[in-house]
Amino acid sequence: MTTNSQVERKDFNDVMVPCYNPMEIIPVKGQGARVWDQAGKEYVDFAGGIAVSCLGHCHPIMVNALQEQSQKLWHLSNVLTNEPAIRLAKKLTEVSFAEKVFFANSGAEANEAALKLARRWAVDVHGAEKSEIIAFKQGFHGRTFFTVTVGGQEAYSDGFGPKPGDISHLEYNNLAELEAHMSEKTCAIMMEPLQGEGGLISPTAEFVEGVRALCDKYNALLIFDEVQTGNGRTGDFYAYQGLGVTPDILSTAKSLGGGFPIGAMLTTTELAQHLKVGTHGSTYGGNPLACAVAEAVVNEVSKPEVLAGVKEREQWFRDGLEALNAKYDMFAEIRGKGLLLGAALNEAWQGRARDVLVAAGEQGLMVLVAGVNVVRFTPSLVITKEDVELGFERLDNALASLTK
Repeated sequence: MTTNSQVERKDFNDVMVPCYNPMEIIPVKGQGARVWDQAGKEYVDFAGGIAVSCLGHCHPIMVNALQEQSQKLWHLSNVLTNEPAIRLAKKLTEVSFAEKVFFANSGAEANEAALKLARRWAVDVHGAEKSEIIAFKQGFHGRTFFTVTVGGQEAYSDGFGPKPGDISHLEYNNLAELEAHMSEKTCAIMMEPLQGEGGLISPTAEFVEGVRALCDKYNALLIFDEVQTGNGRTGDFYAYQGLGVTPDILSTAKSLGGGFPIGAMLTTTELAQHLKVGTHGSTYGGNPLACAVAEAVVNEVSKPEVLAGVKEREQWFRDGLEALNAKYDMFAEIRGKGLLLGAALNEAWQGRARDVLVAAGEQGLMVLVAGVNVVRFTPSLVITKEDVELGFERLDNALASLTK
């Protein structure tokens, strides 16, 4: 074991639970869309911490908010409230349909709160028999036992014994199947307004409008998991705003804190009243440091020019990916919206998304995967044209190395 000043990648294997397989480098510094590792090698960041670093690394607005709050108050617990939490909650209700906010530490916790609220509402209003939660195959909603079971990927939920019950999984974008399945026992439908981990799959207008209509018909709640799509990622502050459909409950995290851990559940006053004192909680939820940073992030990202810039940058990425595809014939299609994009590999390259990730890393570019067949891009929402062009030069070199 090395000393604190001599931390090496191999130390990870010695002291960390082996549920991750990180790259062989250790980043030590980030600024904007650039990251440097221990050896001083520079990387362009097209990954953004998996759609988290919406303003890039160490943005002055976030640094200032954190430094200022760190001199005032760090933690209280929910025996008391605090000013940053109230200000952030007000801001989130201003930029969304919501009237009430519950703060947590992550997307999984926000989804856990959303699911518990839905079940509690159903018990209070309709009785315990109205308990079914419908979600969609290849969805992802977190890693708590409840949320990972609701997520439609058995690879993540199997192997832990009996699962929470009354959860059904249907095909995304298959409205006929959903219509045939739903009943008065359905408590809620949970869905991503654009499936992220499942391969960057967008819903059709018919599907998302039909889901809302079926929820209304059967007195079920519609929960939108906007952990990855929210906070400007798709070019609207929340993705539902670009779909013309409003959920009853919304979960948000990732970009909400721009890199500082925070999550939130948003809902209406009518629904929120079912979580009475003591029915749910979080020791760190609404932490003053997290809320101060998130308030600064939301104030910046919600600006019209920032949201318009996301759509402009989407085109930069689409143009770059199409140019590379014309050169290497590697992608079947470019999926997604805003700066939540995926390059789906064609038949000849099936199963090799991680090869692209590794090759990109060797060339000084950070990208992501969404399954084994999709290369994912979730960069800073304010990434510069210079950084995008440099990143695509490095991606070009990476693809060239794979096609030799």
